[in-house]
Amino acid sequence: MHDKTLTELAAALAAGEFSSRELTESLLARIDRLDGELNSFITVTADAALEAADRADRARAAGKAGPLTGLPLALKDIFCTQGVRTSCGSRMLDNFVSPYDATVVEKLAAAGTVSLGKTNMDEFAMGSSNENSHYGPVKNPWDLAAVPGGSSGGSAAAVAAGLVPAALGTDTGGSIRQPAAFCGITGLKPTYGRVSRYGMVAYASSLDQGGPMARTAEDCALLLGAIAGHDLRDSTSVARGVPDYREELEASLSGLKIGLPREYFGDGLAPEVEAAVREAIAVYESLGASVREVSLPHTELAIPAYYVIAPAEASSNLSRYDGVRFGHRCENPTDLVDLYKRSRAEGFGEEVKRRILIGTHTLSEGFFDAYYKKAQQVRRLIRQDFLDAFEDVDVLMGPASPTPAFDLGAKKDPVSMYLQDIYTIAINLAGIPGLSVPAGFVDGRPVGLQILGPHFAESRLLNVAHRFQQATDWHRRQPAFGKENA
Repeated sequence: MHDKTLTELAAALAAGEFSSRELTESLLARIDRLDGELNSFITVTADAALEAADRADRARAAGKAGPLTGLPLALKDIFCTQGVRTSCGSRMLDNFVSPYDATVVEKLAAAGTVSLGKTNMDEFAMGSSNENSHYGPVKNPWDLAAVPGGSSGGSAAAVAAGLVPAALGTDTGGSIRQPAAFCGITGLKPTYGRVSRYGMVAYASSLDQGGPMARTAEDCALLLGAIAGHDLRDSTSVARGVPDYREELEASLSGLKIGLPREYFGDGLAPEVEAAVREAIAVYESLGASVREVSLPHTELAIPAYYVIAPAEASSNLSRYDGVRFGHRCENPTDLVDLYKRSRAEGFGEEVKRRILIGTHTLSEGFFDAYYKKAQQVRRLIRQDFLDAFEDVDVLMGPASPTPAFDLGAKKDPVSMYLQDIYTIAINLAGIPGLSVPAGFVDGRPVGLQILGPHFAESRLLNVAHRFQQATDWHRRQPAFGKENA
């Protein structure tokens, strides 16, 4: 069962080939056997999962099953889940049990899904390798010496290893698309505001967006339809109807206009990755699409703008973790200031502290106009670059990452780590949707093709990705990890 896509499992459940409980027991047993080495889960909710599976089986027997009823998935440990530890990969929240559900968790439960647990992640979603977790690094199932990407690396690794057919991740600067690329799965970052952020622990509020991670674009379409939509509890949620994202999956690509940003194919891109991406684009040409070069002239400013805006928002958001109301509290504080200082020093990891310090500095008197305000002005220019490009083309394509997955421990300099997101960060600054699909391998490690579209063009992106997956089998490849325990 573990080698089937979400869509295939839905069909098998509908046909009565097995029950949701049987499927859930099989995957829980697989997690128990394999995840000790992979470390993709922080918390496995076996009892609750079996109860949800039994409810799903009863609903199906009563003729009340929907498209997702009885299907197992996992949640990145940044989504508040009632009665379950929600840690954000941090010591700060190691003891926090959420008293409520995030909107997306509510929606998935209402759709009849079965949550198997919470996946590992870079602390407070700050990282590109999943090495910043309080619970230890996640390993890439394609090569256990490699990182799975971050910050949604636990979700990506769990899907790639067949521990779960789909998972939710979050994307602030590439944290769905980059780990999807590194782990050879499909990951979608929706338009900002398309999916509610209520109950999704904030890193950078104007950039964060939740989205689906699965083996195929078809699976992502199924999940996005369940989690998208307006939410009155989230002021950044967009009041816009939700289409059936599966309706346009089979649409022809004849006449599709693809733009290749010249800035995404320059220095820093590994030649082997470029070759794989260009071969993927050639597949689109064979399907009737045309290709032209375009320019996103402010791309080089995306990383400096992001690393002013995101840490500034993180500094504000993380100020609530003070040792008073919830989260880690130091032992025997001498006074209130000591409580604040030691609780935060002990609870936060090095990367989180680094970004808090950067953000606090850029928001301080005398630096706000010079840094934060200027970065927001650059952000507007970056957004306009995309709007201008989409006047001439339907979608943009390029690499999701300049290299395949790198080795654990290889990036010791923070700046070199930040540069791994060079092709993904601008998309969050502009608020547009983007996804990564498997497009080849370099030395046994997956390569991802990134596809970008205008605001609220998720249906088109999923269609473009789906037709590519019908013409190729990269998404069907599975790592050797765990096969002997199948």
